[in-house]
Amino acid sequence: MEAGWVTPAWYIACASEELDARPLGRTVLDTPIVLFRDSGGQAGALLDRCAHRNVPLSMGCVAQGGLECAYHGWRYDREGACVAVPGLMGEAARPSRGVPSFAVREEDGWVWIFGRPGEKPASSPFRRPDLGPGYTVVRRTVEMEGPLRAVLENVLDVPHTAFLHRGLFRGNGERHRITVRLSRLPGGLQAEYLGEPRPAGLAAKILSPSGGVVAHIDRFILPSIAEVEYRLGTEAHFVSTSICTPIDANRTRLQAVLTWKTRLPGWVVRPFLEPVATRIFEQDAAIVKAQALAVRRFGGERYTSTAVDVLGLQLARLLEGAEPDPDWSREIEMEV
Repeated sequence: MEAGWVTPAWYIACASEELDARPLGRTVLDTPIVLFRDSGGQAGALLDRCAHRNVPLSMGCVAQGGLECAYHGWRYDREGACVAVPGLMGEAARPSRGVPSFAVREEDGWVWIFGRPGEKPASSPFRRPDLGPGYTVVRRTVEMEGPLRAVLENVLDVPHTAFLHRGLFRGNGERHRITVRLSRLPGGLQAEYLGEPRPAGLAAKILSPSGGVVAHIDRFILPSIAEVEYRLGTEAHFVSTSICTPIDANRTRLQAVLTWKTRLPGWVVRPFLEPVATRIFEQDAAIVKAQALAVRRFGGERYTSTAVDVLGLQLARLLEGAEPDPDWSREIEMEV
């Protein structure tokens, strides 16, 4: 599972609630994987291919605490070792009969896998910061028909919001000159937008009816996390965390976590904010798909960038294993 276009690391394979008594097939880094729970409820992840006749193990079932192939009943444990071969007079366990396994962590309501089989990583999956009591949390899964880089850049791109999301977020025709402070994070990047009035649009009005100046920070965290944070004085705090899993080179599954706190109770704000957020995700998914189709139609990317493409080029460098441009960390001015 050594994908040249992305770094092996911890990625979300599924939500915990999706993995029940039946095996679940997923594709991560262009590799078919089967997830299952053993008799103790512990999650396991194996290459989705039986060692016997290459039938997908996700077609099978969980039996006697192991994953049983639907074709001949070979059974595997969470480490990928073959523990039963029906009809065989002798020991089932041999290295040649096993299948590759992936490290698994179940945290924060997700099942994470490490993207290289057989490895026992010392690192841990990404953990969202604990914002404390009083916050409302909403989760959504969005499948984007576009590559990881395009999805991450879309989430962290400010200029498109006034056009693609006109009326929902920004886009009333007013322009404001602001300063953007660019800086490195350990394993990531940050853009802090200074002096921006509360954005126009329905979403911002729901969060902060009285307006004001926002504290706005965008962050990219390796290998695939995009975080957008808005704080409107003491009235509202909103954080959108997008944890992306590359399905293959052209598709990305995005786990979006929307977290907010306002002067109004969460149950009052949620019925108004949730449909707006859903519509924004739909618009982003449609534009990323159109972008990806055009890139393939014309035989590759033909990008022309400017200073207001604040994070896109540098996060691409990090994804490729390179360092950002040495003069990137600075302050720039732009209009929003």
